[in-house]
Amino acid sequence: MASVRSKSKLSVSGHGLMLAPMLLFVAMFFVYPMVDMVARGLGSPDHFPTLEQYERMFSKTLYLRILWNTFEISASVTLLTLALSYPMAYLIATAGRATSLLLTVCTLVPFFTSLLVRTYGWMVVLSPDGLLNQALAEIGLSPVQLLYNRGGVLIGMTYTLLPYMILTLSGVFRGIDPTLMRAAGLFGASNFRAFLHVFLPLSMPGVLGGSLLVFLMAVGYFITPALIGGGKDQMIAMVIYEQIDKSLNWNFAAALSTLLFVSTVLVFFAYARLFGLGKALESKR
Repeated sequence: MASVRSKSKLSVSGHGLMLAPMLLFVAMFFVYPMVDMVARGLGSPDHFPTLEQYERMFSKTLYLRILWNTFEISASVTLLTLALSYPMAYLIATAGRATSLLLTVCTLVPFFTSLLVRTYGWMVVLSPDGLLNQALAEIGLSPVQLLYNRGGVLIGMTYTLLPYMILTLSGVFRGIDPTLMRAAGLFGASNFRAFLHVFLPLSMPGVLGGSLLVFLMAVGYFITPALIGGGKDQMIAMVIYEQIDKSLNWNFAAALSTLLFVSTVLVFFAYARLFGLGKALESKR
C-alpha cells in the first residue's frame, strides 16, 4: 500500500515538473502582462491608484460607442465567415482525397502572404478604379463605394478570418460518421432532411467553436479596419494604438485594453451559457 502511494506521489510530482515550463511561460507572457495592464489603467502621475482613466472613458459616449462598434463588426464578420465557410468545409470533409487536399491547400494559401500585403491587395481591388468596379462597368452597372466604409471592412476581415473558420469546421465535419446520413436515407429521409436532422446537429460543436474563435480574433483586429475602414468604422484596437503611439498616454490605453478584455470575457461567458458551449464540446469528445 505504501509503495502504491509513493508511486502515485512520484507520478504527481513528475506531472508537475512536466507542466512547470508551460506554467512559467503562461505566468511570464500572459498573467504578468495582464496584471501590469490593469495596474497601469489604475495608475496616475503621482503613482497612486485612481479611477481617473475610467472616469474619462465613461464620461464620453465616444469610447463606449467605439466598443459597441467593435462588437457589432466582429459579430457581422463571424456570421459572414460562417455562411461562407460551411459549404467549403463540407466539401473538404466529404469530397475525395485529391479534391479535399486541393481545397485545403487553397484554404492555406493566404497564410503564405503577410496580412498587410493582403489588405493592400483588397484596397486595390475595392478602389473606385479597381478590379471589382471595372467588372461592374463591363456589365453596365454603376460603381460601388467599398473603400473606407463598413462594407470594405467586412469584406477584408471576412476574407482574412475565413481560413480559421474553414479549418475548424472541416476538422469537426471529418469526425461525423457518413453512414449516419446513409442510414437516414434508408429510412426515407431526403438528402436535405438528412442534412437538417442528422449532419447539422452533429456539426454544431464546430459551428460554436469556429464562431467563437473568429469572433475573439475579430474583436482585437487592427490593420484591416485601420486601412480599409472610415471614421465611422473605428474599432477599439485602433483607439488603443493611437493612445500609445500618438498621445503617449499608456495609462488610458491600459484602461481601454482592460475594458476590452473584461467585455470580451463577459461576452464569452454569455455565449457559452446561451449556446451550451461546454456541453457541445463534451458531447463531441
